[in-house]
Amino acid sequence: MEFFLIGVFSILDLLLFYIFFESVLIPMYLIVGVWGSRERKIRAAYFFFLYTLLGSVLMLLSILYIYYQVGTTDYEVLLTFIFSKIEQKLLWLSFFGSFATKVPMVPVHLWLPEAHVEAPTAGSVILAGVLLKLGTYGFLRFSFPLFPEASFFFAPIVYLLSIVGIVYTSFTAIRQTDFKRIIAYTSVAHMNLVMVGLFSFNTIGLEGAILQSLSHGFVASALFLIIGIVYERHHTRMVKYYGGLVHTMPLYTFIFLFFTMSNIGLPGTGSFVGEFLILAGSFKTNTSATFISATGMIIGGCYSLWLFNRISYGNVKIQYLKDYIDLNKRETIIFLPLIFGTIAIGLYPEIFLNSMHMSVNMLVEITHIYSL
Repeated sequence: MEFFLIGVFSILDLLLFYIFFESVLIPMYLIVGVWGSRERKIRAAYFFFLYTLLGSVLMLLSILYIYYQVGTTDYEVLLTFIFSKIEQKLLWLSFFGSFATKVPMVPVHLWLPEAHVEAPTAGSVILAGVLLKLGTYGFLRFSFPLFPEASFFFAPIVYLLSIVGIVYTSFTAIRQTDFKRIIAYTSVAHMNLVMVGLFSFNTIGLEGAILQSLSHGFVASALFLIIGIVYERHHTRMVKYYGGLVHTMPLYTFIFLFFTMSNIGLPGTGSFVGEFLILAGSFKTNTSATFISATGMIIGGCYSLWLFNRISYGNVKIQYLKDYIDLNKRETIIFLPLIFGTIAIGLYPEIFLNSMHMSVNMLVEITHIYSL
């Protein structure tokens, strides 16, 4: 998995990128299908495999067409080639199908809650921390520089799908009863907010989207670890069986509170900086979309705090759960780098932003000519 991911993020050839991009499916399919936690794991693995594979079929055909037209799939050569308007639009749409499934955007998001719920804890951490970033990376690396006019042309559709995704998945998260499914839907909402930042086509929005992707990797991974710890002890993820953990697992509750606040976007955490920059950037492009995206964040506060309240406070439900053991040394150490990363992005984002400025400004210049 690590080998394929390093390949995806470093290769500068379209065909090789596609091969590595799709190869990530194989280990993830096995992680969900073989080491999943329940009977539905095979169904979830097929869901994940088919959604992502079918989304990418058109991208392969587009890459073959690009090779036929240009004579190479070398990324640096393709940057110098200008496609016609109709070619850009058709090629952009075929790439969009693949990247939107990976983000995931509504309506191709259904595989994600299934895969998350059935995957083991380690699988969920990899899925939330790294795999969801493949879609946003694809837009940044390929769709924007190669098809700038089409990217700007289809921006309103992406905005519409993103804000529908933010509001719909946030409301869906509120009514879930499975601990893991709630966090899975919050992941979809956050990644759709990243898409709003990406398609703002200005430096603030794009840098916010990249920073939010990075922050989401820390926060979502930690939340899935938090679920994994209580699942390992009690073998259930139903929220109704938990309650009063603050009395019996105080350290666990403290870390859960920290990452709940990070998930909401509390100032001082990485999510706050990312979300603030996304909303500041998209406000310049589309104020209505920014307003609706911000309401999605308010709903996010509702489901996050309500979930924390149900799990941590109230009476200890001894009729369901007997053994309460707080975090051990190994589990605490696992959380330390995630806490450090979240605080580092929140308090000193310049570490990351300074290295982004040049490449993001170049990307904005390429697309800026079409946004005038």
